[in-house]
Amino acid sequence: MSDSIIVARPAGPAQQLMLLFHGVGANAQDLAPLGHVLAAEFPQAFIVSVAAPSASGAGREWFSVNGIDEQNRVARVEAAMPAFVETVARWQEEAGVGLDAVALIGFSQGGIMALESTRDRPAIAGRVVSIAGRFALLPETPNPATTLHMFHGKADPVIPYGFTVEAAEHLVAIGADVTADVLPQVGHQINAEIAELLIERLRGHLPKRTWEAAMRAARESEGRGDGE
Repeated sequence: MSDSIIVARPAGPAQQLMLLFHGVGANAQDLAPLGHVLAAEFPQAFIVSVAAPSASGAGREWFSVNGIDEQNRVARVEAAMPAFVETVARWQEEAGVGLDAVALIGFSQGGIMALESTRDRPAIAGRVVSIAGRFALLPETPNPATTLHMFHGKADPVIPYGFTVEAAEHLVAIGADVTADVLPQVGHQINAEIAELLIERLRGHLPKRTWEAAMRAARESEGRGDGE
């Protein structure tokens, strides 16, 4: 946690925790500007740009990309996941918020880790955001406690946007709560347009679980004849 950057800490109790996860070869400082943008829009949020655990050149990485391929990527992500989950839990405890108030926001390799934290395992966050990321392996079942927001530039030369399209279609098919935005003429980056869309999704998207709970409550109320 020592190399991570606390971008914003509200004076009173935090209402949200936003954890930012950088890409391979980068560091916590790289996502601090996005953190400041989010802090201006969500003043009650505890926002941290989290440093990956391992060195990678002048930066850091969540897992090694040396000799990586479609087969060994899954195993490397799995090996890195316990430390990732523990990091999220420590910051959640520090912020003093519930799971539903936690948002994981990952770029590139950080997006891979954020998405993979939802795959066929207990939820660790109410919202998970991937920017220019991908799943290492598509999930078999939806995670009903988590809403996923995916953003990808159509001109991304590092991780093709097709991974996000494929994942979004699969997630919809299995009943997951997901939004996906593909932006033309955007490369492997976080630009102002993506930041604005991210804020819009975090603010405006009603989670599927919230909607379904409201519908169940309405049906139960009708069944009891409330209001007659």
